[in-house]
Amino acid sequence: MLYTNALAADGPAQVHQLWNELLFKHVTPDGRVDYQGFLDDEEKLAEYLQVLAQTTPNEQTWTPDDVKAFWLNVYNATTVSLVLEYYPVSSLNTIRLKSGTGFSPWEALTVMAGGHEYSLNQVERTQLRDQFQDPRIHFALVSGAVSSPVLRNEAYEGRRLQAQLEEQTQRFLADPLLNTIAPEHVKLSSLFDWYSAEFGSDTNALVAFINRYSRTPVAATAKIDFLPFDWRLNDRQALSGTQALTR
Repeated sequence: MLYTNALAADGPAQVHQLWNELLFKHVTPDGRVDYQGFLDDEEKLAEYLQVLAQTTPNEQTWTPDDVKAFWLNVYNATTVSLVLEYYPVSSLNTIRLKSGTGFSPWEALTVMAGGHEYSLNQVERTQLRDQFQDPRIHFALVSGAVSSPVLRNEAYEGRRLQAQLEEQTQRFLADPLLNTIAPEHVKLSSLFDWYSAEFGSDTNALVAFINRYSRTPVAATAKIDFLPFDWRLNDRQALSGTQALTR
Protein backbone atom coordinates (compact mmCIF):
# COMPACT_ATOMS: atom_id res chain seq x y z
CA MET A 1 0.00 0.00 0.00
CA LEU A 2 2.84 2.40 0.73
CA TYR A 3 4.28 1.74 -2.72
CA THR A 4 0.90 2.35 -4.32
CA ASN A 5 0.36 5.63 -2.50
CA ALA A 6 3.86 6.80 -3.43
CA LEU A 7 3.17 6.10 -7.10
CA ALA A 8 -0.16 7.89 -6.99
CA ALA A 9 1.52 10.95 -5.51
CA ASP A 10 4.07 11.14 -8.33
CA GLY A 11 3.70 12.95 -11.62
CA PRO A 12 1.41 11.72 -14.41
CA ALA A 13 4.04 9.65 -16.22
CA GLN A 14 5.06 7.79 -13.05
CA VAL A 15 1.44 6.79 -12.41
CA HIS A 16 1.58 4.50 -15.46
CA GLN A 17 4.98 2.94 -14.81
CA LEU A 18 3.60 -0.52 -13.92
CA TRP A 19 1.24 -0.54 -16.90
CA ASN A 20 4.08 0.38 -19.22
CA GLU A 21 6.14 -2.55 -17.92
CA LEU A 22 3.25 -4.98 -18.31
CA LEU A 23 2.46 -3.87 -21.85
CA PHE A 24 6.09 -4.15 -22.95
CA LYS A 25 6.23 -7.66 -21.51
CA HIS A 26 2.89 -9.09 -22.65
CA VAL A 27 1.89 -7.33 -25.89
CA THR A 28 3.57 -8.17 -29.19
CA PRO A 29 4.77 -5.38 -31.50
CA ASP A 30 1.79 -6.13 -33.80
CA GLY A 31 -0.66 -5.69 -30.91
CA ARG A 32 -1.56 -9.27 -30.01
CA VAL A 33 -2.09 -9.74 -26.31
CA ASP A 34 -0.58 -12.59 -24.30
CA TYR A 35 -3.40 -12.93 -21.79
CA GLN A 36 -1.83 -16.04 -20.26
CA GLY A 37 1.30 -13.99 -19.58
CA PHE A 38 -0.83 -11.22 -18.08
CA LEU A 39 -2.40 -13.84 -15.77
CA ASP A 40 1.06 -14.63 -14.43
CA ASP A 41 1.45 -10.93 -13.57
CA GLU A 42 -2.12 -10.44 -12.34
CA GLU A 43 -0.91 -9.06 -9.00
CA LYS A 44 1.06 -6.32 -10.76
CA LEU A 45 -1.98 -5.41 -12.84
CA ALA A 46 -4.11 -5.30 -9.69
CA GLU A 47 -1.52 -3.01 -8.12
CA TYR A 48 -1.66 -0.69 -11.11
CA LEU A 49 -5.46 -0.61 -11.00
CA GLN A 50 -5.21 0.33 -7.34
CA VAL A 51 -2.94 3.21 -8.30
CA LEU A 52 -5.58 4.40 -10.77
CA ALA A 53 -8.31 4.08 -8.15
CA GLN A 54 -6.37 6.42 -5.86
CA THR A 55 -5.27 8.89 -8.52
CA THR A 56 -7.30 11.91 -9.54
CA PRO A 57 -5.88 13.87 -12.50
CA ASN A 58 -4.81 17.27 -11.21
CA GLU A 59 -5.93 19.74 -13.85
CA GLN A 60 -3.85 22.45 -12.15
CA THR A 61 -0.57 20.61 -12.67
CA TRP A 62 -1.40 18.06 -15.38
CA THR A 63 -1.68 19.09 -19.03
CA PRO A 64 -4.82 18.19 -21.03
CA ASP A 65 -2.76 15.49 -22.74
CA ASP A 66 -1.75 14.08 -19.33
CA VAL A 67 -5.43 13.84 -18.43
CA LYS A 68 -6.35 12.28 -21.77
CA ALA A 69 -3.53 9.73 -21.49
CA PHE A 70 -4.69 8.86 -17.96
CA TRP A 71 -8.21 7.94 -19.12
CA LEU A 72 -6.95 6.03 -22.17
CA ASN A 73 -4.79 3.90 -19.88
CA VAL A 74 -7.64 3.50 -17.40
CA TYR A 75 -9.93 2.18 -20.12
CA ASN A 76 -7.42 -0.21 -21.67
CA ALA A 77 -6.11 -1.60 -18.39
CA THR A 78 -9.65 -2.23 -17.16
CA THR A 79 -10.50 -4.01 -20.42
CA VAL A 80 -7.50 -6.32 -20.04
CA SER A 81 -8.36 -6.94 -16.39
CA LEU A 82 -11.95 -7.79 -17.33
CA VAL A 83 -10.79 -10.34 -19.89
CA LEU A 84 -8.44 -11.91 -17.35
CA GLU A 85 -11.22 -12.23 -14.79
CA TYR A 86 -13.14 -14.54 -17.15
CA TYR A 87 -10.26 -15.98 -19.18
CA PRO A 88 -10.33 -18.12 -21.25
CA VAL A 89 -13.15 -16.34 -23.05
CA SER A 90 -13.87 -16.14 -26.78
CA SER A 91 -15.01 -12.51 -26.74
CA LEU A 92 -15.60 -9.74 -24.26
CA ASN A 93 -19.18 -9.60 -25.54
CA THR A 94 -19.86 -13.05 -24.07
CA ILE A 95 -19.27 -11.74 -20.53
CA ARG A 96 -22.57 -10.98 -18.82
CA LEU A 97 -22.26 -8.35 -16.10
CA LYS A 98 -25.32 -6.80 -14.53
CA SER A 99 -25.76 -3.12 -15.25
CA GLY A 100 -28.55 -0.61 -14.96
CA THR A 101 -29.70 -1.40 -18.50
CA GLY A 102 -29.31 -5.19 -18.44
CA PHE A 103 -26.21 -7.35 -18.71
CA SER A 104 -23.24 -5.74 -20.42
CA PRO A 105 -19.47 -5.58 -19.80
CA TRP A 106 -19.56 -2.08 -21.30
CA GLU A 107 -22.25 -0.67 -18.99
CA ALA A 108 -21.37 -2.41 -15.72
CA LEU A 109 -19.41 -0.37 -13.15
CA THR A 110 -16.05 -2.08 -13.62
CA VAL A 111 -13.78 0.99 -13.54
CA MET A 112 -12.43 2.61 -10.39
CA ALA A 113 -10.48 5.82 -10.90
CA GLY A 114 -9.98 8.85 -8.72
CA GLY A 115 -12.18 7.35 -6.03
CA HIS A 116 -15.20 7.04 -8.36
CA GLU A 117 -16.84 4.13 -10.17
CA TYR A 118 -17.48 4.22 -13.91
CA SER A 119 -18.50 1.89 -16.68
CA LEU A 120 -16.22 1.51 -19.69
CA ASN A 121 -18.81 3.36 -21.77
CA GLN A 122 -18.87 6.22 -19.25
CA VAL A 123 -15.09 6.58 -19.42
CA GLU A 124 -15.21 6.63 -23.21
CA ARG A 125 -18.14 9.01 -23.41
CA THR A 126 -17.75 11.49 -20.54
CA GLN A 127 -14.04 11.45 -19.75
CA LEU A 128 -12.75 11.22 -23.32
CA ARG A 129 -15.22 11.92 -26.14
CA ASP A 130 -17.20 14.72 -24.49
CA GLN A 131 -14.21 16.31 -22.81
CA PHE A 132 -11.68 16.24 -25.65
CA GLN A 133 -13.68 15.72 -28.88
CA ASP A 134 -10.71 14.00 -30.51
CA PRO A 135 -11.74 11.23 -32.94
CA ARG A 136 -8.27 9.69 -32.73
CA ILE A 137 -9.15 8.25 -29.32
CA HIS A 138 -11.15 5.56 -31.13
CA PHE A 139 -7.86 4.16 -32.43
CA ALA A 140 -6.32 4.14 -28.95
CA LEU A 141 -9.14 2.48 -27.01
CA VAL A 142 -9.23 -1.31 -27.22
CA SER A 143 -12.18 -3.67 -26.88
CA GLY A 144 -10.14 -6.86 -26.69
CA ALA A 145 -11.31 -7.79 -30.20
CA VAL A 146 -9.60 -8.81 -33.43
CA SER A 147 -11.16 -5.81 -35.20
CA SER A 148 -10.21 -3.46 -32.37
CA PRO A 149 -7.32 -1.06 -32.75
CA VAL A 150 -4.14 -2.72 -31.55
CA LEU A 151 -3.08 -2.39 -27.94
CA ARG A 152 0.23 -0.53 -27.90
CA ASN A 153 3.03 -2.24 -26.03
CA GLU A 154 3.62 0.97 -24.10
CA ALA A 155 1.46 3.19 -21.93
CA TYR A 156 0.03 6.44 -23.20
CA GLU A 157 1.97 9.38 -21.84
CA GLY A 158 0.99 13.04 -21.91
CA ARG A 159 4.23 14.47 -23.27
CA ARG A 160 4.21 11.97 -26.18
CA LEU A 161 0.47 11.58 -26.61
CA GLN A 162 0.06 13.54 -29.84
CA ALA A 163 2.69 11.43 -31.59
CA GLN A 164 1.20 8.23 -30.15
CA LEU A 165 -2.31 9.10 -31.34
CA GLU A 166 -1.07 10.06 -34.79
CA GLU A 167 0.78 6.75 -35.06
CA GLN A 168 -2.24 4.77 -33.82
CA THR A 169 -4.50 6.39 -36.41
CA GLN A 170 -2.05 5.80 -39.27
CA ARG A 171 -1.45 2.25 -38.12
CA PHE A 172 -5.16 1.47 -37.91
CA LEU A 173 -5.92 2.77 -41.40
CA ALA A 174 -2.91 0.97 -42.88
CA ASP A 175 -3.97 -2.45 -41.51
CA PRO A 176 -5.54 -4.34 -44.46
CA LEU A 177 -7.41 -6.61 -42.05
CA LEU A 178 -9.23 -3.59 -40.61
CA ASN A 179 -9.59 -1.30 -43.63
CA THR A 180 -9.24 -1.68 -47.39
CA ILE A 181 -8.42 1.61 -49.04
CA ALA A 182 -8.36 2.22 -52.79
CA PRO A 183 -8.77 5.56 -54.58
CA GLU A 184 -12.33 4.86 -55.75
CA HIS A 185 -13.61 2.32 -53.21
CA VAL A 186 -13.00 2.31 -49.47
CA LYS A 187 -14.01 -0.45 -47.06
CA LEU A 188 -13.71 0.94 -43.56
CA SER A 189 -13.91 -0.44 -40.05
CA SER A 190 -17.32 -0.24 -38.41
CA LEU A 191 -15.77 2.25 -35.98
CA PHE A 192 -16.10 4.91 -38.68
CA ASP A 193 -19.80 4.10 -38.97
CA TRP A 194 -20.55 3.89 -35.24
CA TYR A 195 -18.88 7.24 -34.51
CA SER A 196 -19.56 8.89 -37.86
CA ALA A 197 -20.49 12.27 -36.38
CA GLU A 198 -17.02 12.58 -34.86
CA PHE A 199 -15.30 12.22 -38.23
CA GLY A 200 -17.20 15.06 -39.86
CA SER A 201 -20.65 16.14 -40.91
CA ASP A 202 -20.68 14.33 -44.26
CA THR A 203 -18.85 11.95 -46.59
CA ASN A 204 -16.48 14.68 -47.77
CA ALA A 205 -15.32 15.28 -44.19
CA LEU A 206 -14.78 11.55 -43.65
CA VAL A 207 -12.71 11.29 -46.85
CA ALA A 208 -10.70 14.33 -45.77
CA PHE A 209 -9.96 12.63 -42.42
CA ILE A 210 -8.88 9.42 -44.15
CA ASN A 211 -6.63 11.32 -46.53
CA ARG A 212 -4.81 12.93 -43.60
CA TYR A 213 -3.64 9.52 -42.44
CA SER A 214 -3.87 7.08 -45.35
CA ARG A 215 -0.94 6.30 -47.61
CA THR A 216 -3.40 5.85 -50.49
CA PRO A 217 -5.22 9.04 -51.56
CA VAL A 218 -8.99 8.60 -51.68
CA ALA A 219 -11.11 10.45 -54.23
CA ALA A 220 -13.95 12.64 -53.03
CA THR A 221 -16.29 10.51 -55.15
CA ALA A 222 -15.09 7.20 -53.72
CA LYS A 223 -17.65 4.58 -52.71
CA ILE A 224 -17.55 3.88 -48.96
CA ASP A 225 -18.62 0.61 -47.33
CA PHE A 226 -18.22 -0.56 -43.75
CA LEU A 227 -16.80 -3.93 -42.73
CA PRO A 228 -18.36 -6.21 -40.11
CA PHE A 229 -16.62 -6.08 -36.74
CA ASP A 230 -14.82 -9.25 -35.64
CA TRP A 231 -15.38 -9.52 -31.88
CA ARG A 232 -13.14 -12.57 -31.35
CA LEU A 233 -10.62 -12.07 -28.59
CA ASN A 234 -7.29 -10.58 -29.75
CA ASP A 235 -5.47 -13.37 -27.95
CA ARG A 236 -1.92 -14.05 -29.11
CA GLN A 237 -2.23 -17.77 -28.40
CA ALA A 238 -5.63 -18.27 -30.03
CA LEU A 239 -4.64 -16.45 -33.22
CA SER A 240 -1.08 -17.72 -33.58
CA GLY A 241 -2.16 -20.73 -35.63
CA THR A 242 -4.20 -18.82 -38.19
CA GLN A 243 -4.22 -15.32 -39.55
CA ALA A 244 -7.43 -15.82 -41.55
CA LEU A 245 -10.05 -13.59 -39.98
CA THR A 246 -13.75 -14.11 -40.61
CA ARG A 247 -15.65 -11.05 -41.78
